[in-house]
Amino acid sequence: MSDRLFDKPVYVKNGRYLTLEIACVHDALMFLHEWPENDRDLIYDTAWKACCDAHDGIKPLITAQNAIKGFARKRGILDIPTAPIPWAVEKSSNSGQLPA
Repeated sequence: MSDRLFDKPVYVKNGRYLTLEIACVHDALMFLHEWPENDRDLIYDTAWKACCDAHDGIKPLITAQNAIKGFARKRGILDIPTAPIPWAVEKSSNSGQLPA
């Protein structure tokens, strides 16, 4: 897996009730690779090329992040969480213990 993480993950709807987190260029490439071939177009090709170029170090990571976000927006699958995701919330400093 690539260690080249995005500043912020991109969330896309994957089915009716699931959300997929795309956190790096590798995730974006895997997501695009699995996209149905009969539904690929110029927007897909542009996102694919941007992600490949970012993976190869030709373009900055933000290019891939923006490309996958734009692709998801055009497809109507971009998901913007309205509540904090449980694993992204900072834990309290008292390790979950109640005060005395």
